[in-house]
Amino acid sequence: MKKAPTLGAPLLRMFFHDCFVRGCDGSVLLDSSNNQAEKNAVPNLSLRGFDILDDSKAALEKVCPGIVSCSDILALVARDAMVALEGPTWEVETGRRDGRVSNINEVNLPSPFDNITKLITDFRTKGLNEKDLVILSGGHTIGMGHCPLMSNRLYNFTGRGDSDPSLDSEYATSLRKKCKPTDTTTALEMDPGSFKTFDVSYFKLVAKRRGLFQSDAALLDNSKTRAHVLEQARGSTFFHDFGVSMVKMGRTGVLTGRAGEIRKMCRIPN
Repeated sequence: MKKAPTLGAPLLRMFFHDCFVRGCDGSVLLDSSNNQAEKNAVPNLSLRGFDILDDSKAALEKVCPGIVSCSDILALVARDAMVALEGPTWEVETGRRDGRVSNINEVNLPSPFDNITKLITDFRTKGLNEKDLVILSGGHTIGMGHCPLMSNRLYNFTGRGDSDPSLDSEYATSLRKKCKPTDTTTALEMDPGSFKTFDVSYFKLVAKRRGLFQSDAALLDNSKTRAHVLEQARGSTFFHDFGVSMVKMGRTGVLTGRAGEIRKMCRIPN
C-alpha cells in the first residue's frame, strides 16, 4: 500500500466481486484459456491487484503448503489493505475453500446504474440487509470512478439531453467540466477531497445529493437506507459497522469441508 496506495480500493472491490458471484470462493481469481472466466466479464475488466494475490499465495505455499485458500487470502488482503490506508480493521473468519469453476455468464453484479429496489433485492439474495447495503456502499469513500459510468446522469438522463434531477446542480456543473459526453477515460474521485482516506465523508456527500453514481444517489430513495445514510453522516460508528458487514458478506456461499479445494496457485484449479 505504501508503494501503490491506489490499489486499496480495487482490492476491496475484488473481494466484493468475488463474493457476489458463486460466493466467496476465489472464482474471480481464475484465468481462462478462452477468456470465459469471471475476470473477463465487463464489470471485472477494471479489477487490479491480482499479482498481489499471486505473491501472497506463493509466500504462503513456501511456509505451509496446501493450507490457506486463495479465497481466504483475498478476504485477508481486503482487510489488510483497509488497515494500511488507516481504515477499519475486523476479525476475518477463515476456513473457506476454493471453487474450481469461473464462468463469465454468471457475473451479475450490482451496478452503478441500479435503482434502490434492485440494489436491495441483490443484497438480500446474499443475506445482506438495507444497512449492509449502505455500509458496504461506504467503500466508495476510497477510489475512483470513470466518466462513462455517470455521463448519462450529466447529459442524457431520460433520453432528452437532460441531467439527473437527483444530482446537486453545482456538483453536476463541476462534473461536466471534467467529463465531456464522449470522454471514456477520465477518472473521477468517488469521494472528492478525501478519496485516499477511509472516512464518513462519503455519507455526507450522498446526503447532500453529491453521490457520484446513480446507485449512490439511490440510497436516499428508501426510508430505511436514507436513515442509515444520515446516521452514518452524523456519527462515528462507520469503522465498526463496516467490519460487521464485511464479515457478513464474507460468509456468502462459502465452500467448507470437502467442497472445493485449496488451490496451489490462485489463477488455476489444481
